[in-house]
This record gives sequence, C-alpha cells and structure tokens, in this order.
Amino acid sequence: MRNEISGEIPKELNHLINLQVLNLGRNRFLGSIPPSLGNLSSLTVLNLGTNTLGGMIPPDLGRLRNLKHLDLTINSLTGVVPPSIYNTSSLVSLALASNGLWGSLPKNIGVTLPNLLVFIFCFNKFTGTIPGSLHNLTKIQIIRIAKNSLHGTVPPGLGNLPDLKMYNIGVNKIVSSGTNGLSFLTSLTNSTRLNFLAIDGNLLEGVIPESIGNLSKSLRTLYMGGNNISGRIPASIGQLSGLKLLNLSSNALFGEIPVEVSQLEKLQGLGLASNHFSGHIPNSLCNLRSLIMIDLSWNQFEGTIPTTFGNFQRLLSLDLSNNMLNGSIPKEVLDLPSLSTFLNLSKNFLAGPLPQEIGRLQSVATINLSDNLLSGNIPDSIGNCKSLEEFFASKNKLIGPIPASLGAVKGLEALDISSNQLSGSLPQALQNLVALQLLNLSFNNLEGELSKGGVFTNLSKVHLEVPTAAATLAVCLAFALFLYMRKSKEMIIRPSEPLKRHHPIVTYDELRLATKNFSEQNLIGRGSFGSVYRGYLKEGIAIAVKVLDIKTTGSGKGFSAECAVLRHSKHRNLLKIITSCSSIDSKNIEFLALVYEFMSNGSLEDWD
Repeated sequence: MRNEISGEIPKELNHLINLQVLNLGRNRFLGSIPPSLGNLSSLTVLNLGTNTLGGMIPPDLGRLRNLKHLDLTINSLTGVVPPSIYNTSSLVSLALASNGLWGSLPKNIGVTLPNLLVFIFCFNKFTGTIPGSLHNLTKIQIIRIAKNSLHGTVPPGLGNLPDLKMYNIGVNKIVSSGTNGLSFLTSLTNSTRLNFLAIDGNLLEGVIPESIGNLSKSLRTLYMGGNNISGRIPASIGQLSGLKLLNLSSNALFGEIPVEVSQLEKLQGLGLASNHFSGHIPNSLCNLRSLIMIDLSWNQFEGTIPTTFGNFQRLLSLDLSNNMLNGSIPKEVLDLPSLSTFLNLSKNFLAGPLPQEIGRLQSVATINLSDNLLSGNIPDSIGNCKSLEEFFASKNKLIGPIPASLGAVKGLEALDISSNQLSGSLPQALQNLVALQLLNLSFNNLEGELSKGGVFTNLSKVHLEVPTAAATLAVCLAFALFLYMRKSKEMIIRPSEPLKRHHPIVTYDELRLATKNFSEQNLIGRGSFGSVYRGYLKEGIAIAVKVLDIKTTGSGKGFSAECAVLRHSKHRNLLKIITSCSSIDSKNIEFLALVYEFMSNGSLEDWD
C-alpha cells in the first residue's frame, strides 16, 4: 500500500491460502482483477483501491465467505456488479466508488448484506432507485451514492438510522414535489452522529423545514445546492452550532439572510449564490470569523458592502458579483491579506474611486471589478499585488493612465480594462508581462505606439484588442451619417441625447440589474408574446424591456419576425427599438428581449 508497484496483480497470489489481509491499494497496478483471488478463502480484507485496474469485477470474489472489507475504489472497472458480491453476507464495508460501473442497485441489498456498515458507490453510472432496504440497516454508518443517475424519491426509513454519520445522495436525479418535499430531512433528526449531509444537484422541491435546526450538533457539512428549493432560510439554521460548510446555492430561495446565520461561529464556507435573496447583506455576518469562502453572487442584494467584512481575516475567496450593490468599495474589504483565490465584485452598481488599499491584496490570484460605476485612476498600488494572475476592470468610468506599476506583476495572464476612459500611452513596463495571454484595452482614449519589446515581440501569444481600428470605423460611420442627414429632407424624430449616439450592446446581466431581476414591481404588463418590464440602465436611462416567451415566439424565428415588424411600425407612445438582446439567462435557458426607450404615457402591450 502507498508504493509505486506497477504491472499486473500476480495470479500466483492464489497459493497463499491462509492469507487474511491483501492490501495493494494506492499503487500502479493495471490489467484486470485475477479471478483466482476468489480462492483465498481466508481473506477478510481485500483492498485494490486507487490503482488503474480495468475490466469487470470477477464474480469469483463472491466466493470469499469470510470477506468483511472490499475496496475497489478509484479504478477503471466497468460493467455491472456481479450478484455474487451482493450476496456476500459477511461484508461490513463495500466500497466501489469512482469507477465506470453501471446497472441498478438490488432492492433487497439490505437483506442480503445484513452486516453492512459502510456503503460507498459514488461516482459511477448506476441507475434505478435508492433501495429502501438500505434504510432498514439500523447500524449502518455511511451511505454514499452521489454522482450517479439514480431517480425516484428518497425512500422512507431514514429515521431508523441512529448511527448514521454520512448520507450523500448528491448529483443524481432524485425528485420531490410540493411544499413538504424536503420532509425526509426531519427523519434524519434521529441520526445524532450525522456529520455530513449532501442532497445537492438533484430535482428536489419544497421548503427547508424548521426541523433542520434539530439535526445533529455534530453536523459539519450541509450541501443542498442545485435543486429547486424555495421559501426562506429558517431561523432554526442557527442551531447547527457545529456547521463548517453551508451550501444552498442554485435554488429558488428568497428573502433576507436571517440574522441567525451569524450564530454559526465555526462556519468556514457560506454558499448562497444563484438564488433570489434580497435586502442588505447583514452586518452580523462579521461574527463568522472562521470563514474562508463567501459566495453571495447572482442574487438581488442591495445597499453597500458592509465594512465589517474586514473581520474576515481568514478569507480566501469573496464573490459578491451579479447583485445590485452600490456605494464605494470599502477599504476594509481590500485589507484582507489572506485573500488568495479571488475577489469578485463585478456586475453591481459600485461607484467612487478604487482605493489605494487594493495593493494590500498581495496574495490574490484574480480581481474582478468589471461592470460597475467605478471612477478615478487605477491606483499605482496595484503593482503590489505580486500574485495577481487576472485583473478585470472593464466597463467602468476609470480615467487617467495605465499605471506602469502593472509591469511588476510578473505572473499576470489576463488584463482587461476595456470600455473605460483611460488615456495616455501604454507604459513600456507592460512588455515585461511575459505570462500575458489576454490584453484588452479597447474602447478607451489611449494613444501612441504599441511597444515592440518583451511580450509584444510575439503577438500570437497575446489576444490584443486596441481601439485604433474601432475608432477609425466609428469616425467614418459618423461622418457618413452626418452627410446623409444633411442630404435627407425627411423629418427624423431623434431619441434623447444618451441614446442617439449609437445602438448600445446590452447584455442579459445588464437587463437583469436594470429591472431588479425582472421583479413584479417593475412589471408593466404581459401579452401573448411575453412580459414587459420597466428599468434603468447604469447611465440612468429609463427603458422598457420586452422579454419574449420562448415557447410562444418559437425562439429565434419569432424574435426575428418581431424585429421585422418593429422596423416598419410607428406608435405615438413608442420610439424605435433601442437594441435587442439574444443571450442565455442564469439558468442556461435561451433569453430573447427587445429594449425600448421608456415612455411614461404608453404601453408595450399594444404590440401583442
């Protein structure tokens, strides 16, 4: 075990008829499992895990009537599990995880393996349902069947497992429906030794029951993300005093973060991303001083970033992106020397200058501040971020020159500061960025020649977008339009000043933020082709967003047809279309929308 022995497992091992323990795990054995191992009738432990064994599990292993522990995890085994294995009644531990095994699990597995304490079948291709008989094994301690293709519901009987420590059915196709769809969690309150619970990545519906607070005080890990869980986080969650990781991301939860979450003082990871949470981020989270990861992205949080985030002195990653946060970036958030993975504040309404304290993030690999309203210069202190690999600050209102100090960030691989108001020439020091693979400086006011030294000697390594060609084309188009308008004798009704310059490119994220996640409060009306929402772009422009119903419009065909109609239509309360958006929404579903200048005395419902 834990060597580097390679080659095939010798068939001659079958001569060791008195052998009781055969542990060849964590080596480099290849080939198939010799069927002759089934002759070792005295074996109680057979561990072949973490090798590169292939082929099928030989049925001969089912002849090992004294076998208690069988570990074949992390190999390349295929096929179905032989019925003889399921009939080895002496087995206490059966671990076949991380292979390519398939087939359904026998419904009577709890009967044929009555002594089973450990059942590990995760990361395979098993189908069928969770055998209800597993929940009849009153002494079982570990059930791990995650990352398969199991369907159906969670069978009854979870209340019969007082010694259960780990229950992991994540990433399958397990279903539940109705408000009480998660009621099976209440049964687990009898499992007083439970320390790991994962039901994530399934098709579960329902609200989190208040009884969740009665789960084991030993519970350390709780994965519930990637379902369709709705409602609010119950206040009782604060009773799980031993919790170290709470992941509720990618559900349909709403409301505010309950203050009781701040009672989870041992919490190290908090994942609430991709829900419908709203309100302010509570200051009380500062009590969670053990946090190393926070992900609140893709919600509807508003207000300012709490300055109390400066208490997270162990934090490795912070993601507050895709919300509606405003105000300035607190200096305290940048005074977190522990940040080493990423800081993501993109796609909010953050404003004001970028604090000099950004230079204190000397260990962080990625900083993403894109799609905000940040102004002022890029601080020279950015050069102190010696571990920085990616810096994104596009689509802001940054001004001034590109700081030459960026040339000191030797490991920088991606630099995107496009769509700002930066000026001056490119610093010569940028040629020192030999690791650079993406450089996007487009849509600024930069000038001068591109450096010919260092990384710029081989532009095939760098994705470089500079504004020269775009600016030239824009000038030509503007001049042509000017001549056309002078020549034309037709009366043109011009839109308001912010909209007449060009037809802007508007992303799904920008429309989501503009309409406060397409909230009911901003709903103007519904029609046969979709719903219309009022909103405001970052520039303060009032817009009306018509989100097309994909089922009704027939996807792109209906979208194209409506655009064609609008090009030839007039209405006293409606200006011409500003732009359109064809994208993918937060749930990876096709998203089609038309964007108009909002007129307070009109309605878009008339177009249906």
